[in-house]
Amino acid sequence: MTVLRPLTANGGEPALPGSELWYAAQWLPSAPADALFKVLRDTIEWETHRIRLFGREVGSPRLSSWIGDAGTAYTYSGVRFQPHPWPAALADLRQRLAEELGCEFNSVLANLYRDGADCMGWHADNERELGTRPVIASLSLGGTRRFVLKHRQEPLRKLELALPHGSLLVMRGDTQQNCRHALPRTTRAVGERINLTFRRIAS
Repeated sequence: MTVLRPLTANGGEPALPGSELWYAAQWLPSAPADALFKVLRDTIEWETHRIRLFGREVGSPRLSSWIGDAGTAYTYSGVRFQPHPWPAALADLRQRLAEELGCEFNSVLANLYRDGADCMGWHADNERELGTRPVIASLSLGGTRRFVLKHRQEPLRKLELALPHGSLLVMRGDTQQNCRHALPRTTRAVGERINLTFRRIAS
């Protein structure tokens, strides 16, 4: 297990201006990460979420499941999602995150990227339900994928990270207000990847 540390540039400034990012490359050790990947891959009710893009409804290029407490419905890209119940496999993980980050998460978006063609386009997790300055805890399981962030006002300012199996990236502070992020497609051979982004839906 590795400890979360801030991502900084020379001189201790944020690695990307306007962001507050914390990272641990092996936050979840290999054996429990392997076990969690398998149980989630086999038991979550994976769906192709329909989203609104350029005025029309399309299937998202990945499989997903919105999970959360009662009353944590979430609106994304013009579509409202009702939560599935929490799987038992996430109970201990949810508690550990709450203790380490000081944030009681009440929901998680699970995404399954089946191969390099599955992706996530540029966006920010700044929906109204998340409130101001949300804490987003992103756990990666399975194949390593490239994750990119860029500044909204200065899009040439970018930060790229390879997110391996068991890694945890935490975005907090003004990150969602100042930056956007994406998981690009890749033509190289990559294994299946599950990403869990823990959130708190404001009541």
